[in-house]
Amino acid sequence: MSGEALVLYDTRTRRKRPFLPLEPGRVRIYTCGPTVYAPPHLGNLRSYLFADLLKRALLFEGYAVQHVINITDVGHLTDDGDAGEDKLERAAAQSGRRAAEIAEQYTAQWLRDCERLGCLPPEVLCKATDHIPEQVELVRLLEAKGYTYRIADGIYFDTSKFPRYGEFARLDLAGQAAGARIGDVAGKRQPADFALWKFAPPGAHRQQEWDSPWGRGFPGWHVECSAMAEKYLGRRFDIHTGGVDHIAVHHSNEVAQSECAWDVHPWVGCWLHNEFLDLRGEKMAKSTGNLAVLDDLVARGVPPLAFRYFFLQAHYRQQQTYTDEAVDAAATGYDRLLGACTELREAAGEVDAERTLPLRERFRSAVRDDLNAPRALAVAWEVVRASGLGAAERWTVLREADAVLGLDLAGGVPRAAKVESDPRIDALVAEREAARERRDFATADRIRRQLVEEGVVLEDTPQGSRWRRS
Repeated sequence: MSGEALVLYDTRTRRKRPFLPLEPGRVRIYTCGPTVYAPPHLGNLRSYLFADLLKRALLFEGYAVQHVINITDVGHLTDDGDAGEDKLERAAAQSGRRAAEIAEQYTAQWLRDCERLGCLPPEVLCKATDHIPEQVELVRLLEAKGYTYRIADGIYFDTSKFPRYGEFARLDLAGQAAGARIGDVAGKRQPADFALWKFAPPGAHRQQEWDSPWGRGFPGWHVECSAMAEKYLGRRFDIHTGGVDHIAVHHSNEVAQSECAWDVHPWVGCWLHNEFLDLRGEKMAKSTGNLAVLDDLVARGVPPLAFRYFFLQAHYRQQQTYTDEAVDAAATGYDRLLGACTELREAAGEVDAERTLPLRERFRSAVRDDLNAPRALAVAWEVVRASGLGAAERWTVLREADAVLGLDLAGGVPRAAKVESDPRIDALVAEREAARERRDFATADRIRRQLVEEGVVLEDTPQGSRWRRS
């Protein structure tokens, strides 16, 4: 295989560079997970498809991967500048349900959606509410080092004590100070200062609050990620992922509190951010109601993995426009790819590694170029049409490529094959299955030949035989 290295675009340095893990052969990744107060929409899910593509690419390179994803079930306010209501508390008040019950429901839905999209599970899935002591300890450490101050609203991080604060997001802090205050929280010393521990408003009844050295309250949104990343990945780790909307506030705040608490720089070796999914000219967002969910696609007859195929058609750092027509076209393309793979799966014959090497190298080169999924997908289609390779050779390359693409090419069935039914053919297939079980291979072969003459393609799988018309 080619000796080129995996190259990734690092948000912190604003350039592509070869990826080098802190520890040879091992990669530690933290992904900002969902805030579980409502169903995950397709824009949210694009972030996890991207993180999954990254993880699969690293596994493809032979790394051992420790992947941590958090569940935000407390502290994320309706205003990222520390004003507004806690999203879980507001959802509970509006529905009359327990915040923990709402979080459990939408965590389960998010996990189900990720599974349907072919995402590999993280090694660690951690909830903010399960890690309150770790968050309190982080705030205490920052306080002991002189980075905090107290106002009526809570304990805040003083960004003036961290001269590099604006570097990560290329923020104009001077211009920000001259303009409107972020979040409009009375008593903040600088607009960029952010809450580490929030006090419940006087007279307010909150379902989720805890005792702390500063009084009863709840952690700020940003603290959870630093605290849980440190617990499961250490005080420095390799890669942090999230959406581009996290750069200016959430991730800038994570960098500040982490580097100050643990005296490290850089805290994270490489930052990767995916762009928005665009719907009707705006990013998908629960706050505006401008969204679609995975079940909407399923209700229209679009398989979840067809949305993954749609995702792979654009680079993760490009905005991608969602329309029903674009997703339907992707579903058709995915059906065709599955149909081609169905023809190849049972192919017999020798595989010449030298003949497959050029296409395998081109696929790996696309993946190594900052996870260039559209180019990698195009190479997969070249393999399908490669007249210079035998069927078994093409399937070997496609099966290897699917370790990164995650499209279930080995088991997926085109939609037409799933719905097609004919009682007579079903009966012949069942008869052939019975003949095979009693080792009457002459009868089984006779039925197969009869079906082939009628234009019926049989596929034998561990779950039984399937058929479709050629």
